[in-house]
Amino acid sequence: MAGKRKLLLLSTSTVYGSEYLQYAKAEIDSFFKRNNVAKILFIPFALINHDEYANEVKTAMGQWGYEVRSIHESTSYEEEIQNAQAFFIGGGNTFLLLKTLYDHRLIEPLRKRVLTDGVPYMGSSAGTNVATVSICTTNDMPIVHVPSLSALAFVPFNVNPHYMDPTPGSKHMGETRETRINQYHVIPGMPPVVGLREGSILEVDGDNLKLLKEIPARLFLAGEKPKEYPGNSDLSFLLNRTG
Repeated sequence: MAGKRKLLLLSTSTVYGSEYLQYAKAEIDSFFKRNNVAKILFIPFALINHDEYANEVKTAMGQWGYEVRSIHESTSYEEEIQNAQAFFIGGGNTFLLLKTLYDHRLIEPLRKRVLTDGVPYMGSSAGTNVATVSICTTNDMPIVHVPSLSALAFVPFNVNPHYMDPTPGSKHMGETRETRINQYHVIPGMPPVVGLREGSILEVDGDNLKLLKEIPARLFLAGEKPKEYPGNSDLSFLLNRTG
């Protein structure tokens, strides 16, 4: 079932000095063209203003030749899921996003379309968080109550988008991202976590996982010291382990 999955998981939607999604244009265009996608179903639930969010995505991706429809414009969300050529879930608040997916009973329909039917999925930031096992490693504040922290689980690991390294010489005494992830792994059975720095991308094609771009990622495995993987590394081994 998982052998059909096609995922493009972005750390962020925008990097400094670049327009929306522009930093990843080559990878996005390659991903959708290789999978014969001309129309994309956008799911704007990570932000409150769905119209404004959808217009931003339509403007950006329309310039590249893609037709974007936002699911909130439909009277039947499940029908839109069933008919979609591809999905894109953007960034915002991960708790709000996941709650809305649960509220509309879209978790299982999305899982079936992506894992069983092989429909391509692109996520950025919050959209990347919900593609993993759970949203436990998001940086977002829980502004709403979610029925479960369990997410779409397209992959058997978690991601920390916008991963930041400690600033050399900083006198800040609060927890670093690394500290927080290590605290997460104190709980037995928690999955690996990929610290995805700004501007980096994970691509999954069936049982193959690659870190795109030149930016290294930091991998956290329970009971082990964090490891650095350079850009363009093959991380396929993560698809075959759960802890």
